Amino acid sequence: MQNSKPLSSFHFDEILHFMKTTPLIYSTDTDRPVGSIYDAEPVEEADLWFLPGPDEENEDVPPGIAPLPRANQRLLVDLADWTAAEAAFAKPLAQLAMRLGALDERLRRAPKGWCHRLALIEASALSWLGTERISIERLSLWQALRLGGVQNDNQALARAGWAARRLSCGSILRITSADDISDFLGRWDVATGRQSPELGCVYGDEMLSDQLTNWCEAMQRARGLHPICRAAFGLHLWAVVGLSDRTLGADMEAAVLAARLAVTDLPGEARFLPLVGGGVLGLAKGGSPEQRLQKFIKNAESATLAALRHLEALERWQARAEDALAHKSGQTPKQLITILASWPMVSAPMAEAEIGASRAAVQRNLNELTQMGLIREVTGQGRYRSWTAAIQ
Repeated sequence: MQNSKPLSSFHFDEILHFMKTTPLIYSTDTDRPVGSIYDAEPVEEADLWFLPGPDEENEDVPPGIAPLPRANQRLLVDLADWTAAEAAFAKPLAQLAMRLGALDERLRRAPKGWCHRLALIEASALSWLGTERISIERLSLWQALRLGGVQNDNQALARAGWAARRLSCGSILRITSADDISDFLGRWDVATGRQSPELGCVYGDEMLSDQLTNWCEAMQRARGLHPICRAAFGLHLWAVVGLSDRTLGADMEAAVLAARLAVTDLPGEARFLPLVGGGVLGLAKGGSPEQRLQKFIKNAESATLAALRHLEALERWQARAEDALAHKSGQTPKQLITILASWPMVSAPMAEAEIGASRAAVQRNLNELTQMGLIREVTGQGRYRSWTAAIQ
């Protein structure tokens, strides 16, 4: 410096002259100006212990907007949880398996049409999972004669008919690949013979075959579960892999598939496990594996008991009808009894198509059976009438 006296003894003009004439001092390691004597000392950011650190989870959220809650990153479907749930409900599961075994044995000794009757009742109840409720009468007409109507729910009627066919078919359902499930669902592109690349999935452009493959792989890992528990696992896995978001009937597809999987190891004639005899609440989504399995078992047991009681009443009705018609000549009355045991609702055109008799003969015998108290007319109108067995 040009002057060695203390800085405090300088006057204001001298200080300004000192600042203008004194060069900046540069650091030897960074070649950056240190600054004047009035600059504050630089402080390392790590030394600011009293300030909150950066929020790494919300660093991409614009300022002033509250961040959304983070999703749980654990496995969406933990097989260990389902194994624990199966152990927790071992007694109710065994009781349901016993009821299902009794239904299987009853159907083994019953006429072939009884399983078809139960399938129609179950499919009509499963239509609650869609957007429309399909009555037994309309579903029977659709199955027998492919008669729909002027309503806007013909697609729902077709879905209920699909469910009835899949529930009553006799082939054992095996899960080995996505192609097997595609065959069961009928999800195929007519033009190419391959899985149709439907859009609208929550996972973006993921193909149907990829979602079915993910479902099949998870089901293969669950081979150690009881068939009924494995059916419940597959039902709720359907939504996890994104298959519930493809079509309006996706939930019905999952329920039909679960009902078929539950009877995989049965030796008799039961084609499916009844699920909706007590309503569709047992198929509702949400809850822990224990809660889901508990609702599934409770609803299925109620539905299975209802099916057993229905078959017992149907057996008594058929025996009563055979006794009442023992003195009758001709085959038409007996054939009508057989049809009414196989179908929950029967119309004159249906009976005519099934038996092959004339419309006049069918109508006459239906009126006689009504007068005998064996059947009853359910529509209460003069045209487009339907009859059902007078089961007590």
